[in-house]
Amino acid sequence: MDNLQLESYLRIQTSADKLSAFISFSRITDEFECDGDELERFLRSKGIVYGLRKEVLNQIGTNPLAFCKEQTLVAQGEAPVPGKDGFVKLAYDMNKNNQVPAELEDGKVDFKEVVQLKNVKRGQLIAERYDPAPGPFGKTVTGEDIPPKLGKQVRFKVGKNVVLNDDQTAMYSAIDGLIALTDKEKINVFPVYEVNGDVDYSVGNIDFVGTVVIRGNVLSGFRVKASGDIRVIGGVEGAEIESEGSVEITGGILGGNKGFVKAGRNVRSSFIQEGNVIAGEEVLVSQSIMHSHVRAGKNVICSGAKGLIVGGLVQAGDLVIARTIGNTMSTATTIEVGVNPEYRAELLELRTKMKLYMDNLDKTDKALTILDQLAAAGQLTPDKLALRIKLTTSKRQMLLENDQTKTRILEIERTLENTDRSKIDVSNIVYGGTKIVIGRYTKFVKDSSQRVSFRYSEGDIVLVPYTT
Repeated sequence: MDNLQLESYLRIQTSADKLSAFISFSRITDEFECDGDELERFLRSKGIVYGLRKEVLNQIGTNPLAFCKEQTLVAQGEAPVPGKDGFVKLAYDMNKNNQVPAELEDGKVDFKEVVQLKNVKRGQLIAERYDPAPGPFGKTVTGEDIPPKLGKQVRFKVGKNVVLNDDQTAMYSAIDGLIALTDKEKINVFPVYEVNGDVDYSVGNIDFVGTVVIRGNVLSGFRVKASGDIRVIGGVEGAEIESEGSVEITGGILGGNKGFVKAGRNVRSSFIQEGNVIAGEEVLVSQSIMHSHVRAGKNVICSGAKGLIVGGLVQAGDLVIARTIGNTMSTATTIEVGVNPEYRAELLELRTKMKLYMDNLDKTDKALTILDQLAAAGQLTPDKLALRIKLTTSKRQMLLENDQTKTRILEIERTLENTDRSKIDVSNIVYGGTKIVIGRYTKFVKDSSQRVSFRYSEGDIVLVPYTT
């Protein structure tokens, strides 16, 4: 059939964005006969020249009756793909932690030099911002180019003691100090406060607007607080360590169920024993977490040669990784993922508050019922009338607060449902006596299993083989 004949049978439509073209039959008779090449020529005569689906055109030619009742996609253009996002590159890799102790001339190792600080000088370039790149052009089915899309623009997250150049593509240090990333990825340069020894009675508590480096231990009962990072080239006992950035403890945490270690970003330690650790993002442990309460907004990773978690409670927003969880004595060990630990604590608090509201509301309702009866009998004294007004106002306020609490509980419960990404990976063995919680679902491990990953699937926690 030629184009003119096909015109009486076929109708061509394109989508509003010109990325799709469709053929539909306006009528069909026994005389209709064409092949894929004729259909292609027909489409090209109508300006449809790009992304032609030749296989579909051949099928229409072979069996037109199968396509006569609905629209058929016969050409597909290409939408422009967003380009590479802009990004900020730091002068130092803040995540690198592969320093080794310095070896002295006599062959001994100087552990004081384990942490090599990322010191910068005033005026030194500390970060560069790169613009997004455009993606490839798109193309309509009519052969027209669609302008490329830019990736996402980024801005510097400006912290303390840093300055930007005029076109905001470079960041420089305003002081001699140490680079530190704080909550929400802000880039700071903080002055450094160093303690060459233990934090004990000779030093006292530390509260410093900058980064603190302690070349010794932090003893029980003492407090170290910093706006930047805290580095301890020793151990931490039952002390209070609080940083808006990250905390790094070379010698481990031996908490004795006293004090805490809290960081806006990450906590890195060789081990945690009877400790209380809270991190906005990650807790990274190279040996073991024993009989401790560990909370991380994102991940808890305990994956060194030992990689043991036993006893206590470990909570993470997304992921827990360990080599071994629990022990042969079935020591009670709880691992929770699937919601930010702060939300879990808030949920418990809100439910307690809700119960209190309901109790108070019940008492108020009973009192109002009595006062309403007195009013109906004309026995309401002026003081009882005042009480009735007060209780009515109080009830209104309680109902409002109750609704707000209910809304917040539902919001948190929805995050508990969103557990698709959350998992617990065990690369060696998980023992019986371990309690696994993913979102709002709980599973008790009765028999030990090797190399498994716990995940949520269709209303239950399932075990799948662990793969690296």
